[in-house]
Amino acid sequence: MTMPPPAWLAGAELPVSGESAGGLLRAAHAAGALDLPLPGHGNTLRRWQALAELSAADLVLGRLAEAHADAVAILAELDGPPPDGLWGVWAAEPPSARVEAEQNGGDWILTGHKAWCSGALLLDGALITGHAADGRRLFAVDVGDLTPVKGTWKAVGMAASGSISVDLAGVRAVAVGGSGAYLDRPGFWHGGAGVAACWYGGALGAARALLAAARARRLDPHALAHLGAVDALVAGLAAHLAVAAAEVDADPDGPDARLRAARLRARVEAGATEVLDRVGRALGAGPLCLDPVQAQRAADLPVYLRQSHAERDLAGLGELAVQAASW
Repeated sequence: MTMPPPAWLAGAELPVSGESAGGLLRAAHAAGALDLPLPGHGNTLRRWQALAELSAADLVLGRLAEAHADAVAILAELDGPPPDGLWGVWAAEPPSARVEAEQNGGDWILTGHKAWCSGALLLDGALITGHAADGRRLFAVDVGDLTPVKGTWKAVGMAASGSISVDLAGVRAVAVGGSGAYLDRPGFWHGGAGVAACWYGGALGAARALLAAARARRLDPHALAHLGAVDALVAGLAAHLAVAAAEVDADPDGPDARLRAARLRARVEAGATEVLDRVGRALGAGPLCLDPVQAQRAADLPVYLRQSHAERDLAGLGELAVQAASW
């Protein structure tokens, strides 16, 4: 499951900063490089390959590109307004942050606080979840209408994603789909699987650092053992993604979307964690201290992987397996 790195990244200084990420993504968007196949339309593997390769180069770019591509897919599935510029999806709902949605005539008005808004300082539009009288809904908003909350993103890993909080004070919004439509569609789970493709890309970037070292000099037997394990892990994860992509394309609206995504995310999370650990054990502290790309990747990937909810997600998979496991 490999393809050439994106041509628009040639010559870019990596890892990206919060300032450079927006410029690179805008150039890529203007060139059509972010126009990825929609999931379930016959070319899902090509979509995931593109996200994986971008994430292998830089996880922040992969994260923001995945969110933009997910927003485009959601708007297509739910007959939303055509996206203009760069978009994101802000659907996290921690207890401390809530958005209320009310109708005023024909308009929807959003008020409240939204956390974990990746790219809030560089995007044009966003899809945001809010609570209306008839339940949880999804809305399209102009990011320029929102108020960034300074000091709400103190991360080291994924720092350049700028995942700050925003305040909404009477912000006009466009409803996308009906009540519950965002979560109830199979495409929600296809999007979650796309995130796993980015996790895989982060692991792929780390694995390539180890492979490059092995080709540049003779590794000791312990490092070679780690390389062997990493080779098996990367090949296995690529196979999982290819099979899952084929299944999505074969039955995009089928009942197995959640089970498929949960299995894929669990496997990729575990595999990516092991790859990063083995690369560090094989190469030591040198790349973490002297190679800015690998050092940033080692900081970024554990943060990105925490989009998984760890044992809570595994418990959910266990509940699904009680009814659906065929092994």
